Amino acid sequence: MSLDTRYPLNLPANAPPLRVLIVEDDPMMQLGLEQSLMAHPQLEIVGQAEDGYLGVQAALQLKPDLVVMDIGLPRLDGIAATQQIKAALPATHVVMLTSHQTETEIIAALSSGADAYCIKGASVERLLSAIAAAVDGAAYLDPQIARRVIDNLKPPAPTSNNANLSARELEVLKLMVDGLSNPEIAEKLYLSPNTIKTHVRGIMNKLAVDDRVQAAVVALRSGLV
Repeated sequence: MSLDTRYPLNLPANAPPLRVLIVEDDPMMQLGLEQSLMAHPQLEIVGQAEDGYLGVQAALQLKPDLVVMDIGLPRLDGIAATQQIKAALPATHVVMLTSHQTETEIIAALSSGADAYCIKGASVERLLSAIAAAVDGAAYLDPQIARRVIDNLKPPAPTSNNANLSARELEVLKLMVDGLSNPEIAEKLYLSPNTIKTHVRGIMNKLAVDDRVQAAVVALRSGLV
């Protein structure tokens, strides 16, 4: 794995690093994640666990800002572990990083409170996109699986709302569907992150949705992108 340490997580310059707990039962994957994420100056690995039960215990003890969680874990699977962690620590973000790609598992993971869903084998930069989105208060769904869950998410807003998007908002929406975080969109469009946040809020208001995943669903169903 290689990592561009310049990748922005959109944290204030004087903010402490995000405290990260890794819950992964594959020793090689665990080591690779640790080495890759430790290379980022805005991330600090505070603990690791090799099964879901220990992951919940570690989260309750360490109170991390973010948990990178596998689904196929011994003793307690990642979905149940996420549910327990979010119930006890609602401010802790959970990013699923897994090889599981069935609709049932994806929906169950999001329903359990996971903030993002990434597929193993994707680039570290994509994982950082998911982390950035979660920290930014948004949902993130790996582009590889987005279309698989469209029919299970909130129905699209009326077509009349869809037509109200400006050209710039449509441009931002397309990049949201591609899985880019606010900082990435800002860099691509040569705009400030705050401007992108404003556009994202405007898009969600006009489409009558609650988060980025639902906005992507509306965009794909309505043929906006």
